[in-house]
Amino acid sequence: MKIEISADKRTLQGKGASRRLRGSGKVPAIIYGGDQAAQSIEMDHNDLYHKLKLEAFHASVLSLSVAGKKEPVLLRDIQMHPFKQQVLHVDFQRVDKNKKIHMKVPLHFINAEAAPGVKTSGGIVSHILTEVDISCLPDDLPEFISVDLAELTAGHTLHLSDLVMPKGVETVALGKGENLPVATIVIPRSVLSEEAGAEGAGAEKK
Repeated sequence: MKIEISADKRTLQGKGASRRLRGSGKVPAIIYGGDQAAQSIEMDHNDLYHKLKLEAFHASVLSLSVAGKKEPVLLRDIQMHPFKQQVLHVDFQRVDKNKKIHMKVPLHFINAEAAPGVKTSGGIVSHILTEVDISCLPDDLPEFISVDLAELTAGHTLHLSDLVMPKGVETVALGKGENLPVATIVIPRSVLSEEAGAEGAGAEKK
């Protein structure tokens, strides 16, 4: 999914100018990186606010148009108002399609209901990680990584090395030798106590 956003060049700087900008429904922002100087821009607040609700907006190469000129960027930082639903400032980083990027992408857990630890043991899936730090070229950046729980049994844990990564995508932690846990199945105490009670009743009958 290609997400396009637009902005205008920002000429006035300083806290006062940023305050006036926000008062007029705009958001001050900056683009940095690459072999170009950092550029101050302004964006429509409502459009940006709604796009920030999209999961893919945080883990995709975005197409940013400034005064008609498009360039690929990544969303790198967001400053929100402490209690208002207001975006105060955003940072974008320019992308070189020939250089690898580091990005956190969300994990999507699938087939939880089919997992033996859930289906036959009455367990509950515990998500230890909800996102993963990856390294890849911009064109290979996935919107998310799928975590298939279909084979997960009670008492077992899925680790980063168990994930099927898209072509050209590497997990940063594994590259450092850190095989982090991703998900496990926990048996609730109520299920354990029911099983213990059933076993006790069976022993009394004998």
